Amino acid sequence: MLNGEQAAFGGLLRDFRLSASLTIEGLAEASGVSVRGIGDLERGRRAAPQRRTVAALADGLGLAEAARERLLTAARAGRSPGYSPVGVRSFPRGIDDFVGRTRELARLAQFAGQAAARHDSDARDDQDGTTGGYASDGSADHGSPAARGPAAQPVVVAVSGPPGTGKTTLALRAARELAEHFPDGQLVVDLRGMDNDPPEPAELLLGVLKALQVADRELAKAGPQGHPALYRQLLADRRCLLVLDNARDEAQVRPLLPGSGAGMVVVTSRRMLTGLESVHRLPLGELDTQEASAFLTALVGTERASADPAALADVARRCGHLPLALRVAGNWLATRTGWTVRRLADRLAVEERRLDALAAGDLRVAAAFDLSYRQLTPAAARLFRRLSLIPGPDAGAACAAQLTGQQLFDAEDALEELVETGLLGADRDRYRLHDLLRLFARARLEAEESVEDIAPARAALHRWLLETAIVAGRWFEPDHGAPAADWQGMVDLATADKARQWLQAEGVNWLAALRTAAAAGDHTTVVEVAEALHWFSDQWVFWGHWPEVFGTAVRSAQALGDALVEATQLNYHAWALLLCEGRPGDGLVRSAEALAAAERAGDLAQQAWAHSYAAWAHRLLGDAERSIDAISESARLFEAADDIHGTLQAMSGYGIALLDAGRTEEALAADLRTLAFLTENGDRLEPHIADIGRLNLHAGIGRAYTALGRGKEAVAHAQTAVDLCRANNNTALLSRCLVRLGEAFVSAGRTAEAKDAFADCVSVGLGADLEYVADARARLAGLDAH
Repeated sequence: MLNGEQAAFGGLLRDFRLSASLTIEGLAEASGVSVRGIGDLERGRRAAPQRRTVAALADGLGLAEAARERLLTAARAGRSPGYSPVGVRSFPRGIDDFVGRTRELARLAQFAGQAAARHDSDARDDQDGTTGGYASDGSADHGSPAARGPAAQPVVVAVSGPPGTGKTTLALRAARELAEHFPDGQLVVDLRGMDNDPPEPAELLLGVLKALQVADRELAKAGPQGHPALYRQLLADRRCLLVLDNARDEAQVRPLLPGSGAGMVVVTSRRMLTGLESVHRLPLGELDTQEASAFLTALVGTERASADPAALADVARRCGHLPLALRVAGNWLATRTGWTVRRLADRLAVEERRLDALAAGDLRVAAAFDLSYRQLTPAAARLFRRLSLIPGPDAGAACAAQLTGQQLFDAEDALEELVETGLLGADRDRYRLHDLLRLFARARLEAEESVEDIAPARAALHRWLLETAIVAGRWFEPDHGAPAADWQGMVDLATADKARQWLQAEGVNWLAALRTAAAAGDHTTVVEVAEALHWFSDQWVFWGHWPEVFGTAVRSAQALGDALVEATQLNYHAWALLLCEGRPGDGLVRSAEALAAAERAGDLAQQAWAHSYAAWAHRLLGDAERSIDAISESARLFEAADDIHGTLQAMSGYGIALLDAGRTEEALAADLRTLAFLTENGDRLEPHIADIGRLNLHAGIGRAYTALGRGKEAVAHAQTAVDLCRANNNTALLSRCLVRLGEAFVSAGRTAEAKDAFADCVSVGLGADLEYVADARARLAGLDAH
């Protein structure tokens, strides 16, 4: 593999050494270059060294300027790209229809630039002799006797992701696009990590040496023990891009990572390869919506794609935007020209047959999943199958533990194994199956476990979800609060904030369990869950499902035949219709039904709540006087029932009714009296109810001051309301209070701060009141125009 230029350098070096009457050992001592390194150079076994090493040898030989330049010229000739064998370039069919991954390609280009910068830095160091290299035996080649810095290390990038995300395609595309950064070649090595018996590192390393055209004579002379050092030396001397594709694990990859040089290594694996050190990580997921549509369009043609874009979007969505599934679907359509895109979309709509439909010849999505599944430990495989029973898109570790009956730590270990193998996504403390992997897991569950095993697992999960929802929700209920001391739960509910976080994170899951309980006729549990979550609903107003929760509880209460329970749930449902969905007409009907049930039960508190919600409905319907009358009656009944929490709500509602009726001075006075009442009775009030009451009162007082043109006072109270929202993590009310704060700033003539408040409302995010967000956006546009 060595050419004439390398031999010429070695011969010249030997001539200079003999002329100086130096042995190899003597030159090594004088120059700091290793004995073996000098010997290999003279015999032509090693590529010509970098400039820093040549400078060190020239210094050791005591060469004059002309002789030094001759040695440097010979070294440059030996290092020229002409001597380097071209690396293996293997680009499979299909790479030309590559779509998307712009961000990932940009990052790989950035890493390639870092490798090039390291090479340039080494070149500069060659010129000034400030860094050392490595000898052919892997030991340090110190260059000149002056102090040396560390040699450059190659850039290593680990590309990981679930099966079918296109890791190999991305790596090969990058190899093509980044070729100019690596003039000594690109080597692509298939590690066959999914094989039952993947090749050992020694076998793979030998394959790379042969690809680099190392002569059999040299390989035999080095012997198996010498191959790693020869491998490191060759890659250290070359600017190569090495793609290690389809790695099984860290043990297979680690021996193949060169220790020095200005090259770059891209490792692809379904596993995250967490154990690899000093690597850049590039995780891959599914394509975004636009990329998925573009990929399908490239496969089926613009004419067919544009004929039914909705069908194309359905195909992409039912493929989970997974590149492998998209390719299968695209190939299917490309070979069946008589099919419309809609026909395939409808075929994929049947979940039970979707994976079977995603097969084209020997290309099968399910087969790609199965390769990873077969490598799981029994515990992880069992959990993977049962994760398909999770009704929502993701779950926490405690939720997963219920499916297998494991201890939490054991479940976490199994979850992390699934994450490591690319079969499960993780975001903070949440775990998510890709849609197609969920279908695959469900198929494995039905194939490997009996109905007698599956049904109890699902029932245990649902029971745990509802029991935990009750305990968490009671944090916000009067006379409840923290869980009982003897409560044994897998979830940390030590604080109200942790309870809120769990209820929100698992919302889709416990809602599904509630639906199942209702369908099964477990009405007592349904009502108990709704009752426990009543006050919590104020913390998460615009979740979108409270009308369903309390509507379901109404039907369960009616089935139980308890008038008081029915009145209570009817009132909760009226609240949800009024606040969550803005349906005052329906809310008024519901409050009337609640009043009738409460009167049958003889319960004053529920009668008072019914009047309170009727007042709210009348106010939204523009009937201010009937609203004031109803809220006044509500306050009277609450006082008679000695219900302090209800009394606070009625007093607060009275101020709102007066304000909406245009009786601003009376409204302000009423709100100030209510605020004093709250302060005086704070120790009797449940903290979260008191916080909501205080928040609403400051918002109402701020509105009143705004209407009266008293901007300074308006800003102070509106800001207090915003601060209380933030302290309680109440994004629903925060969006409303930010609009009120913006109005107060406008009233005070503080336009810049008003714009900030409206902009903050627009950026609140999930859980915000969308009506107020739209209002804030419009007000912001108006201020900008002004």
